[in-house]
Amino acid sequence: MSELLLIAASGLAREVLAMVRSSGPFDVIGILDDDEDKLGRVVDGAHVLGPVREAMNYPHALLLICIGSGSGRESVVMRLRALGLGEDRYATAIDPSVRVPEGCMIGRGSILLAHVSMTASVTIGDHVVAMPGVTFTHDDVIGDYATLASGVSLGGNVHVGRAAYIGMNASVRERLTIGAKAMIGMGAAVLADVPEDETWAGVPARVIRRGNTPELEGVL
Repeated sequence: MSELLLIAASGLAREVLAMVRSSGPFDVIGILDDDEDKLGRVVDGAHVLGPVREAMNYPHALLLICIGSGSGRESVVMRLRALGLGEDRYATAIDPSVRVPEGCMIGRGSILLAHVSMTASVTIGDHVVAMPGVTFTHDDVIGDYATLASGVSLGGNVHVGRAAYIGMNASVRERLTIGAKAMIGMGAAVLADVPEDETWAGVPARVIRRGNTPELEGVL
């Protein structure tokens, strides 16, 4: 059984803890978090051991970044890379309810929670998070650091860009592209390509913000 460190004492970390403890091939040895107020706390039985940089002090442990924001996950990867930590140090966590058909690929550091579905030739990049009940259909391609909230459904041949975010229960029509760092509101029905760095919401989804897009309360 491989030792595993989680990064960020978050709600996502709690979900990952529950998943790997019930069935995963990992022994969670603790959590790393830069918030000094969390040092020494116990999160669902896992101790917060120190800041993120202390990952270098556990050379035999694999890592999972449990930050909901894709750009946040990318920032941590870049920081640890600068300290010399390579991609081979990241685990991939897949709930046992998830069937991975032949021809589907899942990258390092990615997290697939309960009842995620994949049909055929789905490619999921590195450090992707798919919350419970996400549906990927044939030939979907998911860029690194993307986040798909619970209940998202993608038609076939959908391309989701790097660090994009798709909100809860949103649907994306087949053969569309969601640009890098784009954000899709919960319950949206996406019927057209979404450019990078734009926020779309509604049925049918339309642009509601361009450029830098902080999360919008009540929309995302």
